[in-house]
Amino acid sequence: MADLKTGAEARTHGRAPIELKVDYKKLNSFFADYTKNISKGGTFIKTKKSLPMGTRFLFRLNVPNRPAPFELVGEVAWTKADGDDAGMGIRFIYSDEHQRGDFEAVVEQLMADSLGPELTAKLLNKSDLL
Repeated sequence: MADLKTGAEARTHGRAPIELKVDYKKLNSFFADYTKNISKGGTFIKTKKSLPMGTRFLFRLNVPNRPAPFELVGEVAWTKADGDDAGMGIRFIYSDEHQRGDFEAVVEQLMADSLGPELTAKLLNKSDLL
């Protein structure tokens, strides 16, 4: 039987260590946490209060130099409950190809600003091979 891959092993997109504020609703409460890293396909939200795996929720990602937060639906793909790196891995659920294209362009720019164009190109090319 094949092993199920989780976390970093299951990623199909290269990630960059970019911290952004993220706001989301859990039950009837609103939370504000921060991403630890981000890719075109998902992010890791640092939190001690993870949502259950499989939960879909709307969140707002505060991206520098944008007039308003980017709103996306995410699905909890995996969680880590303990340690300094407690949180949840989120898979982005795009409403359509236009939203996907817009957000992927934002992620590429964030990566280029954070890592530089050369490293970003290598990271994105590598992810295209996976």
